Amino acid sequence: MLAAGGALGLYWFQPWKLVVDERVDEALTTLPPASPAPPTAMATPAAPTEPAGPVLVAEGELISHEHPTAGTARIVRKPDGAHLLELVDLNTSNGPDLWIWLTDQPVIEGQDGWHVFDDGAYLELGRLKGNQGNQQYEIPADVDLAEYSSMSIWCKRFSVSFGAAELDSR
Repeated sequence: MLAAGGALGLYWFQPWKLVVDERVDEALTTLPPASPAPPTAMATPAAPTEPAGPVLVAEGELISHEHPTAGTARIVRKPDGAHLLELVDLNTSNGPDLWIWLTDQPVIEGQDGWHVFDDGAYLELGRLKGNQGNQQYEIPADVDLAEYSSMSIWCKRFSVSFGAAELDSR
């Protein structure tokens, strides 16, 4: 009985993940440099054009929740119109059953923010590929990004956020 309970506890908590890191280094989208300020001279303004390359749609810094978490989350629109969520220089703890979610919930610092992301609308983009490095997650074409204001690294097993970022539109 004790052995069965111990095996179940090991399966449920997966404590070895606290000391094993999984590094992922996918190639991130190369974004054009920020456009300079318009000249102050009396020039005829050019008609706005849609950039030919990728565009930064939203961005935010990850904050820690249940586990120390750092890095940047950004949404990029590729030239073909597809969207990606990219995690840049992610550094968090490894854990069981971690997922990447887009959510409509606000990012709240401290323990008050640990459990809010499953209270509203959320969209799973996939399992967390690794707890360190750079990674990309495709956002389905039919998703209205205006419905989601943040992202979370969500532990389904314990219904808690490891870390999250408010995604500010650019």
